[in-house]
Amino acid sequence: MSWVPVAVSLGFAGLTVLACCSFKVFLGVRRFGRELERTKRRLGPKHAALRDELHDLPEPRAARSPGDGVPSV
Repeated sequence: MSWVPVAVSLGFAGLTVLACCSFKVFLGVRRFGRELERTKRRLGPKHAALRDELHDLPEPRAARSPGDGVPSV
């Protein structure tokens, strides 16, 4: 019967290790989320400027026929 307290103690120790690892993962995910938000705020104006430049580009020209251009060797 002495194996019951040992098994319970090992189970509790295992749950403690899992809880500690889960907490570290939680903190890492939170930190990563903050980093993504900060990057999004920094790139937002540049993204908007690039999008505006794309709207200002002229329309693409019509495709040329294969006979136009440099022949391949």
